[in-house]
Amino acid sequence: MANAMLHQTVGTLQLHGSSGIHFQGGNNSVRLVPKGFKVEVGFCKRGICSSGEKKFSVIQASASQTSVFDPVLSPSNNGTHESLKKSNEAALILIRHGESLWNEKNLFTGCVDVPLTKKGVEEAIEAGKRISNIPVDMIFTSALIRAQMTAMLAMTQHRRKKVPIIMHNENEQARVWSLIHSEDTIKQSIPVIAAWQLNERMYGELQGLNKQETADRFGKEKVHEWRRSYDIPPPNGESLEMCAERAVAYFKDEIEPQLLSGKNVMIAAHGNSLRSIIMYLDKLTSQEVISLELSTGIPMLYIFKEGKFIRRGSPIAPTEAGVYAYTRVCNFLSSLSLIIMNLCKCFHPTDSIYLLLIHKA
Repeated sequence: MANAMLHQTVGTLQLHGSSGIHFQGGNNSVRLVPKGFKVEVGFCKRGICSSGEKKFSVIQASASQTSVFDPVLSPSNNGTHESLKKSNEAALILIRHGESLWNEKNLFTGCVDVPLTKKGVEEAIEAGKRISNIPVDMIFTSALIRAQMTAMLAMTQHRRKKVPIIMHNENEQARVWSLIHSEDTIKQSIPVIAAWQLNERMYGELQGLNKQETADRFGKEKVHEWRRSYDIPPPNGESLEMCAERAVAYFKDEIEPQLLSGKNVMIAAHGNSLRSIIMYLDKLTSQEVISLELSTGIPMLYIFKEGKFIRRGSPIAPTEAGVYAYTRVCNFLSSLSLIIMNLCKCFHPTDSIYLLLIHKA
C-alpha cells in the first residue's frame, strides 16, 4: 500500500535496532540513535498540496503505542493535533517532591512548610528533563513550598517553555490582582493549582522530631506502626487512611474531570498523598499500599483512556525501561517530525510526504 502511494521517492529515512535513524536524500544526510522502530519516509510529486503547505501522514503499526505526545507542529497538521485532543486520552504525571531540608536532617516534616535542599533542587530539575516531551496543560501541587518548588523547577526543563503560574483565587482581590491581560501570554502559560488536600499527611506531635531519637524513645515497633500502618495515626496526627480520604476526594472532584476533558495533568505532591492517589488509580488494598515506596524526584506516568488509568511505569521499583519508555517515544516522534519539517524546505509546494512508522516488537 505504501509503495503504491510513492510515485517518486527522493529520500528514505530508516531506523534499524541499534544502528539508529539515518536519512539519505541527494546530498542530505541525517542520523539519530533511538531504538525499537523502523521508519521509512518517501517524498513524492502528486500535486495534492496547496498554498505552499506540506502534508504528511503517519501509519503506526503498533496498537500498543499511545497517541498522547507533543509533536512539533507545522501549519498543515493542526488538525492532527486537534484529533489527538478529542481522543479522550490524557497523560497524568505524578512527582514526589525532591529532598527537603528536614529530610536531610532526618526530621518528621508532615505539614511543616520546609523548602528543598540543593539535592532536592537537582532532583526536581532531573525529573523535569525526564518528562520534557510529555505535554502538560495543568499542574496541581500541595500548599507546601517543597512540592511547588519541585513543580516549578521541573517545568524549567520542558521543551514547550510554557510558564507555570500559580492561580490565586483565595479571595476576590487575589483573583483580580493576578489577572493576565494578554491572550498570547495566557496561551504560553500553564495554570498551577495549589491545594491543601494534596499536602503530606499531618504527623501531629511527631512533627519536628528526629526520627531516630523518636524510635529510641517510643520503640522502633511503635514508630513503625505510626509511619507504616494504614489506619493508626501518630499522636494527634493523621493516619494514611485519613490522608487518603482528603487526597482521593480532591483527585476525583478536581483533577479527574480535567483528564476527562483531555487535559494532560502533572501532580507534584508528597509520599503519602501520592500513595493515596496511586492506591485509587491501581486499586490497591490497604495492605498493598503500606508497602508502596516512592522515590523523591522520580516521575510516574499514567495514561487516562476510556475512563481507565493505564500505568506506564512501576512506582514501586521505577526503571528507565519501565517509567520512561513512553518519554523515549515522545522524544523520537518530536525529533522525527522536526527532521521532516526541515526536509520539507528542500521540496516544491506540490510535493507530498509519506511516513511509515513500524514498531518492532
